[in-house]
Amino acid sequence: MRWQGGRRGGNIDDRRGLGGGAMAGGGIGVVILAAIGYFVFDIDPATTTQLASQFGGAGVSEGKAGSPTDQAGAFVDVVGTNIDDVWKSRIQGYQPPTVTLYEQGTSTGCGFGQSAMGPFYCPTDRHVYLDLSFWSQLESELGASSADFARAYVIAHEYGHHVQTLTGVSQQVQSAQQRASGQAEANRYSVALELQADCYAGVWAANAAAVSNGEVALDAGDLEAGMQTASAIGDDTLQRRQGGQVQPEGFTHGSSAQRVEWLRRGYESGDPAACDTFQAL
Repeated sequence: MRWQGGRRGGNIDDRRGLGGGAMAGGGIGVVILAAIGYFVFDIDPATTTQLASQFGGAGVSEGKAGSPTDQAGAFVDVVGTNIDDVWKSRIQGYQPPTVTLYEQGTSTGCGFGQSAMGPFYCPTDRHVYLDLSFWSQLESELGASSADFARAYVIAHEYGHHVQTLTGVSQQVQSAQQRASGQAEANRYSVALELQADCYAGVWAANAAAVSNGEVALDAGDLEAGMQTASAIGDDTLQRRQGGQVQPEGFTHGSSAQRVEWLRRGYESGDPAACDTFQAL
């Protein structure tokens, strides 16, 4: 993936090195894998708030705003800026989210966030939260690709949730879940929301080069790397990895095949109108 020449927007809140607050015992391993199994890529803000009482609330953190100088931070800055540029061309009045980089844990508008949850978006403060150590866990523990685009897909998925908040889709889903007849029905709405975010990630990838004069663009094999990661974090794959039976009624993000399919649809169409995952409900 080409990105080094891409524009930097500097919309980064860099809290790395500020300390992460209390951590659950056990370290990386079963506890984190179990959390990843449920919260890969996003976490329900209500759940984050519940965790705050377990890990201890932290005061509002203030990081360094601007463009990070290290390569990992610069990558997030360039990719996020490019995603913003794509959505600015699609949504009138689009306002970018802030990307917060942190280590281990940090305070958020949705409660106390932990790196074990994976990257997540908080609609309350409209921040995307990333602990960059998650990349290595995603790759070594779950078999995701280490390619730059695979990581960019993770970021673009979270931006997809920001788009859903701006367009009101997230709020509509929350209302529908509250009216649902049971947890299985509520989960189907969650799956549709997550698959749409996957599709939106594909839409970004299809348009990345056009808004950057080719400075941010996919190379041969990049889409396949993204699909490898999408497959690695499907609900069915994660349930099997945890030693349980596949239970579709418990899916919250979609199966591996569904996640791969909607990422591909977004990329092949390049059009967010092709991302109506709710028709399948």
